[in-house]
Amino acid sequence: MSVDQRDRRENIPVIVIDGPAGVGKGTIAKRLATAFEFHYLDSGAAYRALAAMAVEAGIEAADVLALIRLSQQLSLQFPPEHDYQAFANGQNIDQALRTEECSSLASQIASVPEVRAELLKMQRGFRQPPGLVAEGRDLGTVVFPDAQAKIFLDASSEERARRRYKQLIEKGISANFDHLFDSIRERDQRDRTRSTAPLVAASDARVIDSTDMTIEAVLAQAEVYIRECLEI
Repeated sequence: MSVDQRDRRENIPVIVIDGPAGVGKGTIAKRLATAFEFHYLDSGAAYRALAAMAVEAGIEAADVLALIRLSQQLSLQFPPEHDYQAFANGQNIDQALRTEECSSLASQIASVPEVRAELLKMQRGFRQPPGLVAEGRDLGTVVFPDAQAKIFLDASSEERARRRYKQLIEKGISANFDHLFDSIRERDQRDRTRSTAPLVAASDARVIDSTDMTIEAVLAQAEVYIRECLEI
């Protein structure tokens, strides 16, 4: 990429929504992408898609070279006409990515610096006109540190487990609340303490604790903040 191309890319507005598992980042990010007519990226879907490919190929998280080769074969899209569901290499894989097994393996894969470096290139490629709304865990600190608007969405572990349980049941996926609660706490510990790109709010992010807030209330607060940042 030339200096001129890089400058143009960096001028494209980016809104990032970071936060722990099950906090509702996806719902808020999709609503914002629709409201601002921006592109959408679920950065975690890249790791979950890679995890799904690894499971199918019988590759473990410790096999770094094999994971890198798999990541280079991955093409990810989130078509707005399909409600921003995840498509990998042209196939709808959205529901397959939401299982706890896939999420757990994805978290392990995300701790491998070499794999993160490969997927980082893909994630940054989503920065296209007229703008991007991206959700994840290290977007404001690592992937898009120059994002014009940064939000860190948080909520208690119990509330997040309740939301994830409800989400899975509504999709017809079997779930156990106690298992989800333990899984979320374990994942929080792993994500917040990993040496590479730990889960932490960017110093210039707006922190929103959604534990006792409705989706509409979070969305309203986020929109006001974003319009201030983008001066629109």
